[in-house]
Amino acid sequence: MTPNTASADYAALLLRVTSGALFIAHGWMKVSLFTIPGTVAFFESLGLPGVFAYLTILGELGGGLALILGMATRLVSLPLIAILIGAIWAHAGNGWTFSNEGGGWEFPLFWAVAQGAIALLGAGALALKLPVLERGLGKFA
Repeated sequence: MTPNTASADYAALLLRVTSGALFIAHGWMKVSLFTIPGTVAFFESLGLPGVFAYLTILGELGGGLALILGMATRLVSLPLIAILIGAIWAHAGNGWTFSNEGGGWEFPLFWAVAQGAIALLGAGALALKLPVLERGLGKFA
């Protein structure tokens, strides 16, 4: 069997764009609905430093945009996995299903695995190619 690289490239495109859109939605929710001070307070209520809230918001908004554009996709996926591992930890006490009160950890776990797939696949089709970035990051771009 020979792999169909065109199909894989479009599958990677679909996965990275939808994942990027979800990250932007989650980051924007932290800014517009929960508010930045509210998000900081929530992180601190979990025993985390407040700065983690800012880093998470920045990671979700910036990382989501980078995924949509296909910029440094492999590299961007790694800190997003870290954010999702934090979400798994934060929701662990709420049970498995995300429909539980407070949200369970099934969705963050699946999303972390999807980010791992994106990291392995790369940007796929229709990615923004920046030669300077590609030279500096090589195969991680």
